[in-house]
Amino acid sequence: MNQPAAPAPHAPPIRDAATVIVLDRTAPAGASVLMGQRGAAAAFMASKYVFPGGAVDPEDAAIRLSQPPDALTMTRLAAEPRAGSKATPDALAAAALRELAEETGLLTGSPGPAPQGWDHYAEAGLAPDASALIYMFRAITPPGRTRRFDARFLLLDAEMLHGDRHDFSNACDELSHLHWVPLTEARALDLPFITEVVLAELAALIRAAGDGPLVQPASVPFFDNRDANPRFARID
Repeated sequence: MNQPAAPAPHAPPIRDAATVIVLDRTAPAGASVLMGQRGAAAAFMASKYVFPGGAVDPEDAAIRLSQPPDALTMTRLAAEPRAGSKATPDALAAAALRELAEETGLLTGSPGPAPQGWDHYAEAGLAPDASALIYMFRAITPPGRTRRFDARFLLLDAEMLHGDRHDFSNACDELSHLHWVPLTEARALDLPFITEVVLAELAALIRAAGDGPLVQPASVPFFDNRDANPRFARID
């Protein structure tokens, strides 16, 4: 007697996420990025070195930033909407700064009232400022993974950080081995594939900036893996 086929495993939902690439171009070892290692028991990307970041929380939509991202970043963050997503550009920017504060203890802001629950900012007397964020990459986790994210990668110059950029004493324990990694050494770490691609895009932006301020990319690469038909696009 034939047995009924086992039901297909439930596909995980795609969650909106924001990641912050903090770049220090003044480091003695050369341009460096802030990275940490995920735990060996993590359900997603265990033991991999990653940039600070995480999923957008519903509360992020209500956060009042002292300054939003610039107009081009806001327009690009709103482009290529995903069915079912409720993440606004403001919510994505708020999530990026919240995750950076939680996972590293580092802040970027101006004097003012902090959003409710943002204890790191409240203790520093700062309101979060997203005006220096540069949207540089987007990727959706392919099907078949235990967790799936629609991740937007946002670049922040370390010069915009408040206080000591080497002080991680207020970081949570989600990432270990937090440190500034010279770009020339980053690829020797155990990295997710997409992080390697982002690092290549970052190197191009650094070359374009030269000795001047970081500039917006000509377009934002988008690895769209929302279904079984992978697609590469550029967000203008």
